[in-house]
Amino acid sequence: MARPMIANITKQRRWNLARIRPWVQTGFLAVWLDPLMLRWHAVPGCVFHCYACPLATVACPIGLMAQFAAVHVIPLMAIGVLVVVGALVGTAVCGWACPFGFMQDLLARIPTPKFSLPSWMGHGRYLTLIGLVLIVPVLLGAEHWLFFCNVCPAGALEGAMGQSIYRGQLFIPNTIKITVTILVLGLALFTYRPWCRVLCPLGGIFALFNRGSLLYLHYNAGRCTECNLCRSRCKYDVKLDQSINNGSCVRCLECTNCPAITVTIAGREPESPQKHLPASATEA
Repeated sequence: MARPMIANITKQRRWNLARIRPWVQTGFLAVWLDPLMLRWHAVPGCVFHCYACPLATVACPIGLMAQFAAVHVIPLMAIGVLVVVGALVGTAVCGWACPFGFMQDLLARIPTPKFSLPSWMGHGRYLTLIGLVLIVPVLLGAEHWLFFCNVCPAGALEGAMGQSIYRGQLFIPNTIKITVTILVLGLALFTYRPWCRVLCPLGGIFALFNRGSLLYLHYNAGRCTECNLCRSRCKYDVKLDQSINNGSCVRCLECTNCPAITVTIAGREPESPQKHLPASATEA
């Protein structure tokens, strides 16, 4: 039986890859902001990006799911896109391609005191998905004030601002959408990616694939020197030595500067049964 292809990336290359992430995120903006004026709004994308924006290339998959739920139709194409992307890279699409996540990363660069969010708050993403994206549209319709697109911060920023700039007249979102947007942007100054970690239904979907996607982070206990470097690099408080492909991870690859962390493609390294012992222990 043929061994699975394993693509290990060396320490230096992995660290360089993490450092170019902002440039990759910027490059993806050229895809989502429709520089060629293609406007394929009938095609679902794989990132959180409001297609009410005049510059949006493709449709927001969450917006499509909510709209289809309101008319009691299953959005097979949107679901298919999410399954394929999730199976390939998991939440790496959040860390490397999502424009709304990129905006929160930029806000986090502002030097302010940062605090951590408890991991259990990540379940809020599934409450948003089940409640606002599915149940409210099915039972109450798209006109209800709790319909997801009526409270979406991406809609307020990209849709409303884009329409205002494009049409040359001020477009003001509803009160709840403005409130949610202000809260999200304000929190993004003091904690990393509050929307992604607590409320984003799309991030919640991709998080379900992290433990089985082709792109896979691997913790090798045999290379661990208990230096705590991997945990210190993680902005999302993932305990990498215990649950490396946790759903809270956006796969920014900052942790791969630690020699115990490797990233593999279409395969996994075998786990080492014991941690690396200090030299004094081996000599004894």
